[in-house]
Amino acid sequence: MSEDHKKTLQSQLWNIANTLRGKMGADEFRDYILGFIFYKYLSERMHLFADEILKNDGLSFDDLDETTAEGTEILAAIQQESVERLGYFLKPSELFHKIAEKGARKTDNFILEDLTAILKHIEASTMGHDSEDDFEGLFEDLDLGSSKLGKTESQKNELISKVLSYLDKIDFRLADTEADVLGDAYEYLIGQFASGAGKKAGEFYTPQEVSTILAKIVTTGKTKLKSVYDPTCGSGSLLLRVAKEVEDVGHFYGQEMNPTTYNLARMNMILHGVHYQRFDLKNEDTLEHPAPEHADLRFEAIVANPPFSAQWSASAIHENDDRFSAYGRLAPSSKADFAFVQHMVHHLDSGATMACVLPHGVLFRGGAEGHIRKYLIEDCNYLDAVIGLPANIFYGTGIPTCILVLKKQRENPDDILFMDASQGFEKDGNQNYLRPAHIERIVSTYRKRESLEKFSQVAQRSEVAGNDYNLNIPRYVDTFDEEAKVDLDEVAGKLVALEKEMGETEKAIAGFCAELGIKAPF
Repeated sequence: MSEDHKKTLQSQLWNIANTLRGKMGADEFRDYILGFIFYKYLSERMHLFADEILKNDGLSFDDLDETTAEGTEILAAIQQESVERLGYFLKPSELFHKIAEKGARKTDNFILEDLTAILKHIEASTMGHDSEDDFEGLFEDLDLGSSKLGKTESQKNELISKVLSYLDKIDFRLADTEADVLGDAYEYLIGQFASGAGKKAGEFYTPQEVSTILAKIVTTGKTKLKSVYDPTCGSGSLLLRVAKEVEDVGHFYGQEMNPTTYNLARMNMILHGVHYQRFDLKNEDTLEHPAPEHADLRFEAIVANPPFSAQWSASAIHENDDRFSAYGRLAPSSKADFAFVQHMVHHLDSGATMACVLPHGVLFRGGAEGHIRKYLIEDCNYLDAVIGLPANIFYGTGIPTCILVLKKQRENPDDILFMDASQGFEKDGNQNYLRPAHIERIVSTYRKRESLEKFSQVAQRSEVAGNDYNLNIPRYVDTFDEEAKVDLDEVAGKLVALEKEMGETEKAIAGFCAELGIKAPF
């Protein structure tokens, strides 16, 4: 699949999304357009799957008559296999292009009730099956009765029909199993929505450049992963990014507190071709009420971009929680950063790697955070690397951030790698971006574990202990640029010459003023 086709598809989908832009906020029209794209994807996938089953009988799924006994019998057989293999079922009359065609008619074109029923039926088709949890409530954010779509039912119907008609003209090319063009386009849209969502973007999206760094770090030396976990998975993009760095990921796990974002993550997984049996995402508060199904699991790779310095209860009840009890202190209620780290460390398997993005404060703040930091370094010896990133690379916040890399069985137990990558970026408007060369330098330095002048330093653990476990990067990486020496004799000479030149200029001006019969200005 050509790069040109991918860019064309991205442009087409973004233009369709903008049909809704004037009606509602970015986060709201995001939910509609991504939901409709997902419905079209499920429909086309169902269509391809059913046609393959019917091929030997010379039948087409589109042409099956749902009202006859024969048609009903064939559909029942297809439904059983579809729910088992795909996780859901759609009848021929419920396919996306059938609804889009009805909405495009001049008359008898009201589709809102049909569309609402179809979206509910997709979910209902999974009930009692293994895929039920993965499809439950997926379309609950598509409120087709919302006044934001129009004042009257006719106006709402006209707008939705227009969007579906535009989408119907786009070929997702799902038969091309070698490419993930639609998945890439979906990721592109999520990124576009994040860039316009301001502070809310941090709730669901990690910039791809940062995701790439995290993914490359946790897959270092691996071609396959048994499992990957993100305790604050947002739209699921970070989990999917990890999958691009290896040949295969056995299972994806994640938790997301926001219901709307949780729905988006499940859609993202399915749309990228991750079978429902290979992902296990939960709509839970990771710190306060972690998913009980994940309690005893340990993961081969963990990646995360937790909400920076979020509040949490820090309740005394957590002092007996296995995730926190060994440390003797809880992260402060006003800053949950280390609570997320403790949660991830608890779920990290032996020989596994975790990489998470955090605010710089975790490197040097004292109190409970200093105590936890010391425990992780001195008692556990889990901290493998600290990487400082540029400021203003996240949507919605301009603060500088860092990446902490932790392992339970470190190959280099006597040292910690520090990296100052804060100056490696390209500015575009108000946003800073990491380019491929910046990413490559960070990842290469981590993998080679190099000390590079003014960029990285492999520091002994004894040095970190000597700094009272303060991880502030300038303590270890010297980025100071000595200012050029000033030759005072040369400067003095220039001042004398300048004064002489000014005196000559003043004489010339005085002469001109005398000729004009006016007073000189000095």
